[in-house]
Amino acid sequence: MIKKTVLVVVMIVMQIYMIFPFSQAQSQALEKSVIKYGRLLQLVNSCYVDTVNLDKLTEDAIVGVLSNLDPHSVYISKEEVAKMNEPLVGSFDGIGISFNILRDTLLVVTTIPGGPSEKVGLMPGDRIIFVDGKNIAGVNLQNSDVLKMLRGKKGTTVKLKVYRRGGKELLDFNIIRDKIPINSLDASYMLDDQTGYVKLNRFSATTVDEFTDALSELYENPGFKNLILDLRENGGGYLKAAIGVANQFLKSGKLVVYTQGVHDSRHDYRSSFRGDFEDGRLIILTDEYSASASEIVSGAVQDWDRGLIVGRRSFGKGLVQQPFELNDGSVIRLTTAHYYTPSGRCIQKPYDDGIAAYNNDYINRFKDGELFSKDSVHLDKSKSFKTLISHRTVYAGGGIMPDIFVPMDTSFHYQYFNLLNHKNIPYSAMLDYLNIHRKQLQKKYADFESFKLNYHVGDDLINKIIADGVKEGIKGDEENVSFAKPLIKRLIKSIMARDLYEPSCYYQIANEEDESIKKAISIIEDKDSYDKYLKGQSPIK
Repeated sequence: MIKKTVLVVVMIVMQIYMIFPFSQAQSQALEKSVIKYGRLLQLVNSCYVDTVNLDKLTEDAIVGVLSNLDPHSVYISKEEVAKMNEPLVGSFDGIGISFNILRDTLLVVTTIPGGPSEKVGLMPGDRIIFVDGKNIAGVNLQNSDVLKMLRGKKGTTVKLKVYRRGGKELLDFNIIRDKIPINSLDASYMLDDQTGYVKLNRFSATTVDEFTDALSELYENPGFKNLILDLRENGGGYLKAAIGVANQFLKSGKLVVYTQGVHDSRHDYRSSFRGDFEDGRLIILTDEYSASASEIVSGAVQDWDRGLIVGRRSFGKGLVQQPFELNDGSVIRLTTAHYYTPSGRCIQKPYDDGIAAYNNDYINRFKDGELFSKDSVHLDKSKSFKTLISHRTVYAGGGIMPDIFVPMDTSFHYQYFNLLNHKNIPYSAMLDYLNIHRKQLQKKYADFESFKLNYHVGDDLINKIIADGVKEGIKGDEENVSFAKPLIKRLIKSIMARDLYEPSCYYQIANEEDESIKKAISIIEDKDSYDKYLKGQSPIK
């Protein structure tokens, strides 16, 4: 056991030696530390009063060391590696459904088109009662339990017993697991005759292809000439995907981003081919959750004065992690460099005050009023830079500051509406309603456009949601309820559109009252206004 554990440490040191050059003094210091830790393990193994798990001690030590470096250097166990890579690889093995646990029963919300479940006839609204002979209804089921049961190796079979509304007996389904795509593009559609909208939720292995396809479809509209790219709540992903998306906006040979660290010399990443959207007017939407790859794209577009950034200051994640595999299949993601925008801005926000303060940054922004007022944003004047064409002033030291600030919509933080959502009450009521009326709705509204124009959420459904809230101890006065009703109606209609038609339909309804999109449209469709902002001739509002 002691030899195996020390071997892990030795392997780490050998990998570091192979990748990074060290001076003689550094090499001696490293070897001294390895010997010291090996001696500690030997003493614990030989002399400690109780039996210990040396593998766990070593893992804990690795985690402890990394936690003292920066917020994003992490240890990933062998079991976690594949799961963490899933969203970026772009697929997983499963049966192809989205689900919800409603009143302790597993409810099928949608089936993925062309997926294994759709092929055998599983339908939205079906309730899964048994999985491989095991009852899963009324047993306090968790999302993690569902994933363990329904995901599995491609080609394997899972046996389901399903209750379908109106049926007297449970239906049997044998579903062969297959590759299920994870899309990084949530929506792509025309906001009006001239302006297209694309929303990306991550930067994965499939993002560039998805984005290119979306642009091609937008170009099928004769009037398409403006683009709003929504990167709000996009936490990032692959550097290669970020460069590929930025490439669509920049002429060939333009610097997109560069990386540099103490032990890692500067690496420049440039646009390499003619983009599909090099000339049209462009606005990128960001918020406090836009991070990493989102900030690379936003920073490149802003620095080259290629487009405008609208929204709120991005997260500020500009650390480059390089994976180093250990001998047991586990991985260390170690920060090796910083990301810099073309003008030289470091994207990373400070973490000098420790990990806890770093993780509480959102709360601090909220308390300081930064999310509600541009005047509350504190910019370090000593870290000012100039954009590369118009020479507008931009700042480093903590994310990408937008050219046009849009405050957070405080209505979405209204206590009564938030409490209903927190308890999942509107969504549960909508699922019940849809389970009863799905076929009727599909017959009456054959396509999304018909649904969008003609369907109105009834007061009976809203009253049920309010009544369900009271049952859960959520009571609102007349003013609260009146304020929340239009928000609930829009939420219900958005989710219903997604479940009846396709995921992008959700945004086509939800975005109708989105203040950031309204602001972006007002600027992008006024050429004079857009050009003035881009040249730094308009006051930043």
